[in-house]
Amino acid sequence: MSAPREGMPRHLESAPQDTPVTVTAAGALPERPYDVAIVGAGVVGCAVARALARHRGLRLALIEAQDDVGQGTSKANTAILHTGFDAVPGSLEAALVRDGARRLTAYAAESGIPVERTGALLVAWDEEQLAALPRLAEKAERNAYHAVRPLGPAELYAREPHLGPGALGALHVPDESIVCPWTTPLAYATQAVRHGVHLHLNCRVTRARRHEDTHLLDTTRGPVRARWLVNAAGLHADTLDAALGHHDFTVTPRRGQLIVFDKFARDLVRHILLPVPTAAGKGVLVAPTVHGNVLLGPTAEDLDDRTATHSTAEGLQGLRAKGHRILPALLREETTAVYAGLRAATEHDDYRITAHPEQAYVTVGGIRSTGLTASLAIAAHVVDLLTEAGLKPGAARDLEPVRMPNLGEAFPRPYQRPDLIAADPEYGTLVCHCERVTRGEIRDALGGTVPPRSLEGLRRRTRARAGRCQGFHCGAAVRALFEGAGR
Repeated sequence: MSAPREGMPRHLESAPQDTPVTVTAAGALPERPYDVAIVGAGVVGCAVARALARHRGLRLALIEAQDDVGQGTSKANTAILHTGFDAVPGSLEAALVRDGARRLTAYAAESGIPVERTGALLVAWDEEQLAALPRLAEKAERNAYHAVRPLGPAELYAREPHLGPGALGALHVPDESIVCPWTTPLAYATQAVRHGVHLHLNCRVTRARRHEDTHLLDTTRGPVRARWLVNAAGLHADTLDAALGHHDFTVTPRRGQLIVFDKFARDLVRHILLPVPTAAGKGVLVAPTVHGNVLLGPTAEDLDDRTATHSTAEGLQGLRAKGHRILPALLREETTAVYAGLRAATEHDDYRITAHPEQAYVTVGGIRSTGLTASLAIAAHVVDLLTEAGLKPGAARDLEPVRMPNLGEAFPRPYQRPDLIAADPEYGTLVCHCERVTRGEIRDALGGTVPPRSLEGLRRRTRARAGRCQGFHCGAAVRALFEGAGR
């Protein structure tokens, strides 16, 4: 493929000239101790790394067990940018979701991350659920969200004409939005790496201990040393916490299976359709995605296995039964994909973010489905905790902005932009016709600051092979481009 030319997307702009870009996935690790090591490169860990990178003079490491950022819970969620209207009032989660929604909305606009403000409808299907709506509206008020309002059946069906029969009413939450869950941690990581953070992939922590004033981490790629440690290990946060002598929470993996329907289904739904929540979670929803599909899910299955990200016939059958009540016509549409993710549920109804100053250590645990929304606020909170505990972060600086490839269906893609194609014809050459991905976009992803190390990583960055044919037609061409880049 030809080299990038003037007019290419800004996400390929170079890092600040005085900062080396360091991403490793194999080989020995640096022997020199880091000031701060962050374990876990999900959306929260990447956000923390980015926040710390704002401070000059810190030597920072972001350590990830898998071969890419955002590989765990971050890649397999419902991709909702929450308002926090239904969080536990007064909780840390409620405060950070509220602050995080504001921060992420602004960051997405600056960085090219697609967001659509669809609004949500909390639908009541029986008298008990209908009676719960005023309490949920009161909870929203206590969470400083004042825009909810009740809808009667007539207005509800006017807004959602394909809704299943029998709904008695709803709460309208106008500011709930949908966002790209894959581009967000990639943007954070890209910005962090360009400002000096060392990202070490394929680097699973196998042992952690503290000796004198240094954390010693044994990893699958060798030892890492750091004066301060941030535990953002997601499903394994309690394991790392216990290794350092703390037993504040236990992670119970909660599997959420989801069904992705084809883009032809998108006209069936206008809002995020939410159920009235229960103690087990927020329940099964129907939601559009920024990529033009429709999601049905998730399930909520508490498991012992922290690797059980497979779908089950029973789980998918249950989703289809619930989907038939919510949006009957949806079940007649083609299914593009199914997937499952694990959420880090704990025995507590709040985040478990705790500083241990005597150990120069901060735990960031129990971050559930709202973690995407709250990520930037969580990061700011963690930096505050580190500073209060004694970290001297140095002078703050403005980070050079990033501009990510916008994969949203509602936004112009490169193949629709004559200016880009005129500057570089690769943006006019389609490779994946289902998702309308061009050779130029694939080239850009392969040459990015945090490049993919697998075809799945390339799929997340470009949507190539993510459409209705799931790579049947374009798979060989995409693989050839990937392998031709020397991976």
